[in-house]
Amino acid sequence: MKSALIASSAHLASGSAPDLSEVEFGLMIAGHAFDRWTVRCMAAAGLPDLTATDVMVFHHVYHRQRAKKLADICFTLNVEDTHIVSYSLKKLERIGVVRGERSSKEVFYSVTEEGAAVLKRYADIREQCLTSGLNAPGAGGLEFSRQLAHTLRALSGLYDQAARAATSL
Repeated sequence: MKSALIASSAHLASGSAPDLSEVEFGLMIAGHAFDRWTVRCMAAAGLPDLTATDVMVFHHVYHRQRAKKLADICFTLNVEDTHIVSYSLKKLERIGVVRGERSSKEVFYSVTEEGAAVLKRYADIREQCLTSGLNAPGAGGLEFSRQLAHTLRALSGLYDQAARAATSL
């Protein structure tokens, strides 16, 4: 017995790749759940007024604890509109968790000591509330996480390529 597809748009599920519509629906609801999680975890860590984009930028600026340029942050996070990331950086600077330092024509962003402390609290809360669920029955554990990460990166490339193709139509 074949189960019915769960799709947000039945008109897309009737095309040549009906299962893709189910994947897209899953991506939409997972994306919103992930955004909600990051915002609430950051609020619990002490920064209640950040958006999901702000949280994403904040984490990436701290990544490997090396200062980063705006263009590099945008490239790594796959954000085309530099204004979005620039706005987040200014907001994070204003609250004192990120600092920008000019070196010739470029500004390099890094996390302050206060910012590092907030990210440590975020990591502790993540460990307490999220990672314990990886070992729950049916969750799949660490191997599932690795496979899912690989699949999501592949999907990202597929959708980026399709976006470029749609731009040329």
